[in-house]
Amino acid sequence: MSDNHTNDVTATLVNDLLAEKRADRRFKTCRSLLWLLLFSFTVFNLFSYLNGTTGASHFAHRPQKQVALIRLDGMIAPGRAFSSQTLLPILKEAFEDRSAVGIVIDINSPGGTPVQASIIHDALLTFKKKYHKKVVIVGEDLLTSGAYYVAVAGDQIYVNPNTLTGSIGVIMKGFGFVDLMKKAGIERRVYTAGADKDRLDPFLPQTPQDLQKIRQVIAEVHQNFSQAVMNGRKGKLHGSPEQLFSGDFWSGEAALKLGLVDKLGNLMDAMETEFGTTHYQEYGDTSSLMRLIGSQINSTFDALFYN
Repeated sequence: MSDNHTNDVTATLVNDLLAEKRADRRFKTCRSLLWLLLFSFTVFNLFSYLNGTTGASHFAHRPQKQVALIRLDGMIAPGRAFSSQTLLPILKEAFEDRSAVGIVIDINSPGGTPVQASIIHDALLTFKKKYHKKVVIVGEDLLTSGAYYVAVAGDQIYVNPNTLTGSIGVIMKGFGFVDLMKKAGIERRVYTAGADKDRLDPFLPQTPQDLQKIRQVIAEVHQNFSQAVMNGRKGKLHGSPEQLFSGDFWSGEAALKLGLVDKLGNLMDAMETEFGTTHYQEYGDTSSLMRLIGSQINSTFDALFYN
């Protein structure tokens, strides 16, 4: 093999290696730029969300007049987003906001446990008395049972004409498996200290004493609920106690006629009418923010790699 041919081969190999390295550098540069673009796009949308969607920036200068907004969605129960443990610190922070002229609570809930509803209701009354701020409730699709229990602590209640409203009652559910156990040939063995410790055991027959006890307890809880409604809606209720506290529910339009709510309208209507502004600072809505960030990342990847 001649020297010229060897030199040509060597030159070709060197050129190929250099070209490969240049391509590798270009790929790494493009990858870095893509990640930078992804990060910038996410941050831009995050700031746009905070500065635009809420109507009041978390970072920029706040408007002189704004409302503290809290959104409550789902069942009222321990361990849920709509629970006293989660909500009370958020309420306290909102009431302590000196720039907030009032509190608006946007609720979409079928209710939940009477204990959690009662705690939140009582906390609202305490905060109102301490901070002297008006509380306006806005009902969305559902404002029933425990959610309505919470709502009557507000000064004004707004609903849509179609919002399911009311259901001022108490329900306790269970099952009995006594006959099933017999058919299966299973003997249940329970050992207690205290004659009534096994009350409500679904594998034991229900006695008249059990039924009397259950009715007594739920009647007491119902009375507490009804009294909270009468206190919160004092001078506004138009129906009879038998009608209002039967556990039935109504449309928002019918609830207005019964005095269970004050006005028909949406969130913006309530803010403008009660406080003269639609600027607001939202509290406790970190979940929607994280969903926004996640969706922006997914959208950016789709745009970069699949379009």
